[in-house]
Amino acid sequence: MFNELYEKSLKLAAHKRSKIFLALMSFAESSFFPIPPDVMIVPMVIAKKNDYLKVFLIATLFSVLGGVLGYFIGLYFFEIGMSVVEFYGYEEKLINLKESLSKGSGLYIWLATLFLAGFTPLPFKVFTITSGMIGFNLFIFFLICLISRGLRFFIVSYLSYKFGDTFNRFMKTNAAKWFTLLGVLIVLIFAVIYFIVK
Repeated sequence: MFNELYEKSLKLAAHKRSKIFLALMSFAESSFFPIPPDVMIVPMVIAKKNDYLKVFLIATLFSVLGGVLGYFIGLYFFEIGMSVVEFYGYEEKLINLKESLSKGSGLYIWLATLFLAGFTPLPFKVFTITSGMIGFNLFIFFLICLISRGLRFFIVSYLSYKFGDTFNRFMKTNAAKWFTLLGVLIVLIFAVIYFIVK
């Protein structure tokens, strides 16, 4: 099923209304859909290099709006939200998170985790829904999603524009590892800055 959805997503990237489909996929992926927008971003930018900024903005905007939908699913539709969380096997982590937040020790951990979920191959929808479930501050949630998703999609769009098929091959083999390492590095840099300023 996953491979079939992946292949269909690739075909949509070549469609004349590909930007509309990218908006829909970016929105859905942040709350329930399993295929990340990167699958469409790379071939779309390679096909029309001058559109890379448009592609980046569409993916970012609609991904963040989809994240807000995920947030409200978690906030108001607990059963539906839990079914998504359980599908990805994160129910135990959700329980641990609630316990740590109730003790006041989990806020900064959740900020870093939410950023990493938006930037790396972690299932972003699980974390948008969980944010609603735990009643996380909506404004901070929106801001973190905007930064993490924007940074990720800009990097993917720009490198697709700059390196074309070479970057496409890289995405297929090494993207998950390098985005995870880069995401962790960004979080560590912000943590160091925070403790220095504090």
